Amino acid sequence: MISVEEALEKVLSYVQVLDEDVHSHIDVPPLDNAAMDGYAIKAEDALGATPSSPVFLDVIGEVSAGAIAEKAIEWGTAIRIMTGAPLPKGADSVVRFEDTDEALLRSNRSPLTQIGVLCQIPKGKDVRRAGEDIARGELVLKKGTPLRPQEVGVLASLGKATAWVIRRPEVAILATGDELMDIGQPLPEGKIYNSNSFSIAAQVLRYGGIPKMLGIARDRFGDIEDKIKEALSSDMLITSGGVSVGDYDLVKDVLAKQGEISFWTVRMKPGKPLAFGAIRGVPHLGLPGNPVSSMINFELFARPAILKMMGKKKLAKPSVEAIMESSIQNSDGRRIFARAMVRREGERYFARLTGPQGSGILTSMARANGLVIVPEDVKVVKNGEVVQALMLDWSEE
Repeated sequence: MISVEEALEKVLSYVQVLDEDVHSHIDVPPLDNAAMDGYAIKAEDALGATPSSPVFLDVIGEVSAGAIAEKAIEWGTAIRIMTGAPLPKGADSVVRFEDTDEALLRSNRSPLTQIGVLCQIPKGKDVRRAGEDIARGELVLKKGTPLRPQEVGVLASLGKATAWVIRRPEVAILATGDELMDIGQPLPEGKIYNSNSFSIAAQVLRYGGIPKMLGIARDRFGDIEDKIKEALSSDMLITSGGVSVGDYDLVKDVLAKQGEISFWTVRMKPGKPLAFGAIRGVPHLGLPGNPVSSMINFELFARPAILKMMGKKKLAKPSVEAIMESSIQNSDGRRIFARAMVRREGERYFARLTGPQGSGILTSMARANGLVIVPEDVKVVKNGEVVQALMLDWSEE
């Protein structure tokens, strides 16, 4: 058996990440432009202007967004300008409509050949400078940046129709076992429904992957081989069942024949039987058939691998120190991950087991929001002792 840390290191070593830095080849905005509707002027022309003593400027043109002014601003002139329009040559500021007598002139139907400026304005007023948002050559988005709507908008503002990104990994999911039945079918005596594929698929979705459901492979070498072939176009294969030491636990045998085995037991409880390797370059994680073991092994090993595939840097689950309200026995020197409900009271956390801890009791996972960790060298955790709790669901509340 290997340790949990050794197992995780081996799983993550199979995962590679590619992406790109994005630099700008243009200034954004490309030209000085108006931040408000108004008149482009030289600020010095408005010195001393007041509502009772306006400064009058000759209106020599108009420019809208997307257009270029045909004339340049000279002393004593103004050009009517719309928000986003490039600033005419010679202008250094914009005086807003409401700071002129335009409204009065419009109401009197007077021709706008001259405008009265009603206040002084500082140089650069209501002007967006070229490159104010993004300068040419600037590193705009670093490798590994998640593309939210705002980042997509930034890429569009640079004129980039495409960008190299880390796509969501496709994870093939295969359940194995003669005892399994698809959900929705009648349940014959001695059979159980295939719950593992659906809990694993939900976990894959939760952490950003795309599940590819391969169904059920029966406990026959050829059937398992055929199903695994369907997974070779995926980024990862996760199987459940067939990795223990029974006569019908064939998954690890297929793995040994078709690819390579890196390890197949981990010093943990639940989840000791865990096979990992690669089949023709596709990482394969063989989870146990017991549903609790399967889900816990996914959280510890598959989840960080999927996150790494997506370029994430923070792979660890949050954890807290909690005061135990139950006792836990550790009889065989493995690291225990006990299902617990963790709650916060003031500045302290408390943890209570969700009930019987058998690896087949899936409802113990449904009731849990954390996993209490009992180290390999600790034989018993008593009521009132402080433990580390790995949080499955995290809330600051």
